[in-house]
Amino acid sequence: MRYWLMKSEPDEYSYDDLVADGRTHWDGVRNYQARNMLRDDFAVGDRVLYYHSRSKPPHVVGVAEVVRAGYPDPTQFDPEEKYFDPKATPDEPRWYVVDITPVGKLARAVPLAELKQSPALEGMLVIKRGMRLSVQPVDEAHFEAVVEMGGGLATG
Repeated sequence: MRYWLMKSEPDEYSYDDLVADGRTHWDGVRNYQARNMLRDDFAVGDRVLYYHSRSKPPHVVGVAEVVRAGYPDPTQFDPEEKYFDPKATPDEPRWYVVDITPVGKLARAVPLAELKQSPALEGMLVIKRGMRLSVQPVDEAHFEAVVEMGGGLATG
């Protein structure tokens, strides 16, 4: 099992939206490094820290699980979609998605400032200056530390 962090703006697609939908494909990634991870590295059963970026403050809000490994992003082929790519074809897709489902919301959100202050998270990519990837790997120890900082998964 691998661990990841995925960033989403809460006004675009929040963790609560994921809970309401029950499952979603993670579309709109248009960075080649992130695309390669979605295509090549994500696997069913991987765990994801769900991070609300562009919120005040940015924070980790919950945990999700990968339920379908990388496959071509269907939005790249549809001219009506905001993520349409005229250079992509079904024979040669350029962009990939994975499907995720919610596992649980943290008992309390963990703000970025708190992540940065924790010695246990030294080296975690999301706290590095200039790290803008919307999809990034997370060490298991960092994943577990963030969940612990958030008080574990909320029940009920």
